[in-house]
Amino acid sequence: MSTHARPGWMEKPRPATQAAKAVALVAVVLLVCVPFLVILSTSLASQREVVANGGWVLWPQHPTLKAYRDILDGGIVTHALGVSAGVTLVGTLLSLVCTVTLAYALSRPGVFGGKPILLLILFTFLFPPGMIPGFLLVKELGMLDSYSSLILPVLVNVFNLVVLRGFFQGIPQELYEAARLDGAGDWRVLWSVVLPLSKAALAVVGLFYAVAYWNSWFYASLYLESDHWPLQQVLRTYVVAGSGLTDTTVGEGTVNAPQTVQMAVLVIATVPILLVYPFLQKYFTKGVLTGAVKS
Repeated sequence: MSTHARPGWMEKPRPATQAAKAVALVAVVLLVCVPFLVILSTSLASQREVVANGGWVLWPQHPTLKAYRDILDGGIVTHALGVSAGVTLVGTLLSLVCTVTLAYALSRPGVFGGKPILLLILFTFLFPPGMIPGFLLVKELGMLDSYSSLILPVLVNVFNLVVLRGFFQGIPQELYEAARLDGAGDWRVLWSVVLPLSKAALAVVGLFYAVAYWNSWFYASLYLESDHWPLQQVLRTYVVAGSGLTDTTVGEGTVNAPQTVQMAVLVIATVPILLVYPFLQKYFTKGVLTGAVKS
């Protein structure tokens, strides 16, 4: 009688393999956590302690919130934080609505003009417009120095659209037919059948949109005046340009920003997204795995 060896992935890993995996995991965790710990510790340290340690502090001996009070009392960072939060919330909501409706329409067979529209959308993904045409379009539409310039030009992401379209196409056709027999129209089918089954995919796409809006700074530098900047553009001014901002007019009368202030702004710009992810982790993991299996 012939015996067949089991596949390698079914065998119990050897102790050396488990030890190597543990070392690799610890190394990855340290590479992720140590830089963030250094940034947080530096923001909580005094300026004298930062200078004495060469610019970075791993563990502050006398933690203080002075850097956070300085940037929050000035009003510039708080205003920029509100701008980023508003743009992220409104932009993510509008992008999800437009992406879901368009993806659902393109996923249904027999839609008039569905294939040409899909090809046109994919063409913009392969050949995106340049910076100058985009600026001229925003200017002609009268959106300069308007928050709509941060949302409307990037309202629908082609990659997210393709992901949702593929997910909608993977829903069993029998569910669509059963809803049709019950007299449901397209909007009813989308709301009652498609969306409840697509929570994982919507969580993934929504998180992608939220992170993109929250981290966007380039369009703000092109289309907005400095007193309307979102948080990421203010962060860039603090950290990259190495200058702080006064309480009067952003960009005028700048003063030198100490290392603690720079790191405090960086923490404020990073923490909100880190706080959102745990609530979406279950759906996010399921959506990523579902997309990997379907593709």
